[in-house]
Amino acid sequence: MHRIALFGGIYNNYLALAAALDDAHRRRVDAIYCLGDMGAFGPHPERVFPLLREHNVQCIQGNYDHSVGNGLSDCQCGYTDPRDNHFARLSYAYTFANTSLANREWLRALPAQMRVQLGPNRVLLCHGSPRRTNEFLWESTCSSAFLEHLLQTYEADIVCTTHTGIKWDRPFANERHFVNVGVLGRPENDGTTNVWYTILSARGAGGSPAHERAGEPPAPRVEFVPVRYDHERLAAEMRAEKLPAEFVETVLTGWWTTCLEVLPAKERRRGRF
Repeated sequence: MHRIALFGGIYNNYLALAAALDDAHRRRVDAIYCLGDMGAFGPHPERVFPLLREHNVQCIQGNYDHSVGNGLSDCQCGYTDPRDNHFARLSYAYTFANTSLANREWLRALPAQMRVQLGPNRVLLCHGSPRRTNEFLWESTCSSAFLEHLLQTYEADIVCTTHTGIKWDRPFANERHFVNVGVLGRPENDGTTNVWYTILSARGAGGSPAHERAGEPPAPRVEFVPVRYDHERLAAEMRAEKLPAEFVETVLTGWWTTCLEVLPAKERRRGRF
């Protein structure tokens, strides 16, 4: 394989998932992967699973999937703030109650990590981090030395994660990367209503003019792709399902109204609240 699509955090947003799948197929990717958290936040959990199966999306297990699959009492989201945990409980209770037994069993059986060979590049797919499913790795708080340590320890050229809800990429020497692929489930706390996924291309799979002039194969490429979908329809369905008004506001405005306390200072300053 030389070109793959990576989806993070679907959060029940089947409308964004359908739009992202159509876009990825138009871009002729070789395979599609989901890095976990099928449920949470949005409406109608059962509408996600048929899309994943129809499009042969290969999935790993996020903290939400592990909790729902094993019938745990909470989402293991990793929050410490009481308000964040309040909304996490509401979201988890809704998702668990509306996920069938068959799909819970499927979630329980998903692997926690997956390794992919992308051309010459060894790629490790995980949810929060290679060492813990619900670990938050933020761009502003992760030193390059720490990320390089993870790349070396887990014997990967490229590590791809999600969980935080905000995409980023840290390139290193020798064609290595540490990438947060973003999420499909909700906007990125930047005042826009689109969501994001990532396309990862191997070395040599279409490159820059500079590489071509130098006669060198291009390095691996990380491309963040915006996804526009019918967010107003999603908001209406969330209201009909009596999900929190705070969740609906985020979908309509692009600004987070919950899960704010977990944000480091730099990421929080980008938001409205």
